[in-house]
This record gives sequence, C-alpha cells and structure tokens, in this order.
Amino acid sequence: MFGLGPWELILILLIVLVIFGAGRLPEIGANLGKGIKNFKKSVSDTEAQVKGDAPKQIEEKKEKTD
Repeated sequence: MFGLGPWELILILLIVLVIFGAGRLPEIGANLGKGIKNFKKSVSDTEAQVKGDAPKQIEEKKEKTD
C-alpha cells in the first residue's frame, strides 16, 4: 500500500492523534465517510446521465420519497 510499512502507518496515526486529539477523530471519520458517499453518488449520477438512464433514476427517487 503505497510502499508504507506498519511502522510508518503507526507513526502517521500517532501524528494525526496528536494534531486533532482523540475527541475529534470520530467527527473527522464521519465527515470523511459522508464525503466519500456523496462523491460516489455524484459519480453514479453522472454515469447514469451519460448512459441515458437519468429519467429512470429520477422516477425511482420520486417513488422512494413518496
């Protein structure tokens, strides 16, 4: 994984822990997860528009909200 060994990963995690503190790590992780989820959603929506499936997905979203 990018040529990083276990000691390098441990060092990076310790530095992040010192900088942000233990209390903010869950918040940072949650925000990172939301960002990844939104990115994947936008990529799939864009792919659907390119393929011409956008009207079908719009109908499915309307049905879910009703």
